[in-house]
Amino acid sequence: MDDQTTNIVVATRTALDQASALAVQYGFSLLGAIILLIGGWLLAGIISRSAYRVISRIRGIDETLASFFQNVLHYSLLILVFITVLGQFGVQTASIIAALGAAGLAIGLALQGTLQNIAAGIMLLILRPFRVGEYIETTNVKGYIKEIGLFATEMRTADGLYLMAPNSTLWNTPIINHSREPDRRQQLSVAMDEKVDIDLARKTILDILKADQRIKTTPSPKVFLDELAVDQAVLNIEYWAITSSWSDVRHDVVSKLKARLAEPDITIKSPTEATGPAD
Repeated sequence: MDDQTTNIVVATRTALDQASALAVQYGFSLLGAIILLIGGWLLAGIISRSAYRVISRIRGIDETLASFFQNVLHYSLLILVFITVLGQFGVQTASIIAALGAAGLAIGLALQGTLQNIAAGIMLLILRPFRVGEYIETTNVKGYIKEIGLFATEMRTADGLYLMAPNSTLWNTPIINHSREPDRRQQLSVAMDEKVDIDLARKTILDILKADQRIKTTPSPKVFLDELAVDQAVLNIEYWAITSSWSDVRHDVVSKLKARLAEPDITIKSPTEATGPAD
């Protein structure tokens, strides 16, 4: 009985000693993991915010893109900290990294269309083929840019409708930016009676164009005979105007041409306008 009691006491002491050793060992590991987790969390925030400030100062980098890079860097650092913390407890991190890689591949395949929009959004924000407030036209959509996001671009059509276009549809098609260049050319055609004095009509049109201060003098406006049919002569008009007032100039010029060319000395037959973008 004494031997059995002694064995129980010895076994209990041994178990307590081992438990104490394990508690001390894992206690220090737990303390180190907590310190590493808190420090890593704070350090990840500091590094990501510093990266945002540096990236946002780069010319041509949009705020949305800078925020995206900040978030990617922040969460990447947090994942690295989490894996390091698990390593403190003897967990095989190689298998975790492999599992994360496989999960990332599966998610990438599942969200292939979404990732295409993100990639397209990043390229649009870097290359900046259009900016907020500009009017663009593609084979699929056209309108004024309201906001450029990572997934889609918000637009407003010429008649005031809201339009959201996935970035991949904008990136994979030619883009015509009607607002980017400071000056823009306008073309008009005027069909006149064959008996009209072409030189007088040409001079009259040029006087109207030169009187408008919004029309550029360089290159100078041009009026030339473009077509001569049996019963009519077609005058082609070309001029350059400031892009911001291009539509207003076009409307005013058409109104003045119609009023002046309708006078008895000059007879207009059928004024026409070259096709242009919506106002």
